[in-house]
Amino acid sequence: MSKYLISFDKGAMDHIPDRDLEQVGKDAHAVVQAAKDAGVYVFAGGLDYEKDDVEHGVVAIDGMLTDGPFTEGKEFIGGVTIVEVPTRDEALAWAAKIAVACRCPQDVRKFMYDPDV
Repeated sequence: MSKYLISFDKGAMDHIPDRDLEQVGKDAHAVVQAAKDAGVYVFAGGLDYEKDDVEHGVVAIDGMLTDGPFTEGKEFIGGVTIVEVPTRDEALAWAAKIAVACRCPQDVRKFMYDPDV
């Protein structure tokens, strides 16, 4: 079994009208519940961003903390789901369900194998 990160960029859901956000939330929670029921769920969550109040930092190898990246950059992740499935195709199928629920494209990446985990 491999773990896959399914994510979308901050701003990917900005096109969704406010009146639809409650349904998007329900749809997203339904997919997470389906992943739990299927036994593939590891973790999921949206990242909290307040306009002009982003608490984000980058810690360098010397321990120095700097602000960033900036909210305009694609480096900001809006939300993540981690699933553990036997194949990439299954990860892509879960990503497709999440894309429909969240109404935005999803990025799918496989975690490196770690024999100690």
